[in-house]
Amino acid sequence: MPIRLEDYTSIVGTYVIEELRLLAEKLAGKTIQTINSTAVGGGVAEILHRLVPLLSELGVQIRWDVIRGGTAFFEATKSFHNSLQGEAGQLSEDIFKVFLETTEQNLRLIEFYGDIIFVHDPQPIALVKERYKGHAHWVWRCHIDLSNPQAQVWDFLRPFVEQYDAAVFSSANFAQPLKVKQYLIAPSIDPLSDKNKELTQEFIRDFLEKYQIDPKRPIITQISRFDHFKDPIGVIKAFRQVRPNFDCQLVLAGGEATDDPEGAQVLQEVQAEAGKDKDIHLLLLPPTADLEINALQRGSTIIIQKSLREGFGLTVTEALWKGKPVIASAVGGITLQIKHNLTGILVHSIEGTAYAIKNLLTNPEYARKLGENGREHVRQHYLLTRHLKDYLLLFLAIDRGTDGIVYL
Repeated sequence: MPIRLEDYTSIVGTYVIEELRLLAEKLAGKTIQTINSTAVGGGVAEILHRLVPLLSELGVQIRWDVIRGGTAFFEATKSFHNSLQGEAGQLSEDIFKVFLETTEQNLRLIEFYGDIIFVHDPQPIALVKERYKGHAHWVWRCHIDLSNPQAQVWDFLRPFVEQYDAAVFSSANFAQPLKVKQYLIAPSIDPLSDKNKELTQEFIRDFLEKYQIDPKRPIITQISRFDHFKDPIGVIKAFRQVRPNFDCQLVLAGGEATDDPEGAQVLQEVQAEAGKDKDIHLLLLPPTADLEINALQRGSTIIIQKSLREGFGLTVTEALWKGKPVIASAVGGITLQIKHNLTGILVHSIEGTAYAIKNLLTNPEYARKLGENGREHVRQHYLLTRHLKDYLLLFLAIDRGTDGIVYL
């Protein structure tokens, strides 16, 4: 059965749901059009799959469109993504040419009908050229770590950003000097989705045994797309520093997204690094494997997120919500979620990751307390209902042209 707003009452309280309904009433008669690059795979699509139906239930007229593009386009935008997250190196002029040509194709294919056009990340960013043909408000939502962008790519994209009415970032660290208003809105997880709802111990055990993962030995897990910025090889190296002292297992689980052409290559590199080690499990899961990911997180002893760059890190949020001790790199939006030695452990290196794993395996009571604190931190700050409220307030502020103040 579809999830309804009232189902969240037991988690966040009646007042929160009533406040959402009040805010939504103020958007009566307005249409929101949200646009991104893929319908499946990755955190943006996952969030939209949950937010769009709930906004519709609130009475907000919202439609979701996905741009089209070939392999060359998504290779170009993946290069943009890497460069914006600090990867060095100049890109060829052909990459920018492919990007602009595909944008022109999408401008001919997409019908722009919203009162507010809500565009996600770099792939569809140049669609803003359409704004001068109508009276809609345009908002660009950046989900990636933009704290240290490579100049060539950012100089190319910034003029597009400054044609929007506003830009939205996940962290103050990602904000850039811009001529437009900037808003800070953190992502969220849905506590009632298949990926986050409660599961039976039998289901969890059956999943682990299906993939020959021993539920009786400690399980160290990282769940991420196979991406260099997630540093899966670094995780393997940290695990190998731990295993001489602890009889444990490592699971690296990830999926694929249609806008990420590098995934297969990274997976091959990880397979080569893992070799024939029977205690390193590599799982390539489909986009529909939400229950399986949930079971894996709940069955794990420790969850890792050793990202080199990270926009926010929803896998961290998911792990914290399940009460698991989390070890993660002190980068991007992860530092919003993990307060060192309070809601998890922040690390800076392979050696630091290995040390933190050993510490948690040696001190299970400390690990349990971190997990409890982490779950409460997510409940207060990073659940879907808070995300809904922030977006409703954003739409109201943009539509009314105020200085960010919404009078109810």
